[in-house]
Amino acid sequence: MSGRFCFLYFMKRKLFLLTLLCFIFVCYTVQAQGKLVFEKETHDFGTIAEGTQATYVFKVRNEGNEPVVIPNVQASCGCTTPTWTKEPILPGKTGTITAVYNSTGRPGPFHKNITVLSNNSVLPRHVLYIKGEVGPKDLISGPTPEQKALSPRLAVGSTNYSFGKLEKGQKAVAKFLIRNTGRKPLVIQGVKSPCNCINYRTSAAEIKPGEVATLELRYIPALLGEQNEIVTVFSNDLIMPSLKLTLKANVTEAKASKDMLREGAKPTPFR
Repeated sequence: MSGRFCFLYFMKRKLFLLTLLCFIFVCYTVQAQGKLVFEKETHDFGTIAEGTQATYVFKVRNEGNEPVVIPNVQASCGCTTPTWTKEPILPGKTGTITAVYNSTGRPGPFHKNITVLSNNSVLPRHVLYIKGEVGPKDLISGPTPEQKALSPRLAVGSTNYSFGKLEKGQKAVAKFLIRNTGRKPLVIQGVKSPCNCINYRTSAAEIKPGEVATLELRYIPALLGEQNEIVTVFSNDLIMPSLKLTLKANVTEAKASKDMLREGAKPTPFR
């Protein structure tokens, strides 16, 4: 009996250990896994002109504790071309799925889905959607409300600058402080004036959200008398892509041949 008892005790102990190991493995498997969380699952393009390659980038974050791999992304039709992050998305990091809808020859409303396949054991398939309506080819489609909300914004303290008295041909510089009050980097893309006598430079190639930079307008007057030069400043601000500034000067005849640079003592303050 003692031998049989020992055998049964040994088998029960072995079964208990195996059960315990299985439980620990299951718990670890449940806890150690990636988890994809999408910033949004549906994007509405609104109305777009036929022929537009409508593009949207879905952002996805791994909120699990193991890397997640996206081996494939499938579109519901050949009119939609997806591209995605091929590298493993590490815990806490972000990947992207880009959907491009070809509207050529497809007038009317559309609603397409994109299936994202991953090694996420909890949710290995995730479906994203794009929708909108294709209008005429000559449709002028402006930015969507969402694009406007995310746009950089150009703000300036004053739109006027007075040089006072200048001699004809004398170089002068007006300085304006500009702030980006938007949500993406602001870029000054160029300036235009009827006199073609003004060029520019900025203290930063890109102005990050909330930051301030200096815009310099370099002016060489060519006409005598009271001058009001209207300067149009172009930027990537979707809501106000062009801003008009005014430079004022009383231009007199040059008393002597000279090449001097007169700079504004202080930038126009930002308000």
